[in-house]
Amino acid sequence: MYNSVFLFLNLGGGEVLIIVIVIIMLFGSDKLPGLAKGIGRGLREINDAKNQIQNEIQNSTSDIAEEIKKHSQEMQNEIDTAKTIGRGQVNDVLKTIENEGEQKV
Repeated sequence: MYNSVFLFLNLGGGEVLIIVIVIIMLFGSDKLPGLAKGIGRGLREINDAKNQIQNEIQNSTSDIAEEIKKHSQEMQNEIDTAKTIGRGQVNDVLKTIENEGEQKV
């Protein structure tokens, strides 16, 4: 992960070393562990928040997906019913035409 950050910032090994030395000079070596813990806690909280948001989005979209699936099944049932009724009506018309043809002959 850190390699990708350094690649993104286009930093080399020497540049990273200079940044680390400047940080040590600014904060002092005795404060660095506390600073690292704080950064670690902050990153953990960000990751937890990200995971929580992802879970909420997945839960809400799964509810929407279930609704869509339910409505599409209802629509398919209505289409199938309409097909059955339409076929029955077409068959009735064909029988009527056949009967009319037989009566005229």
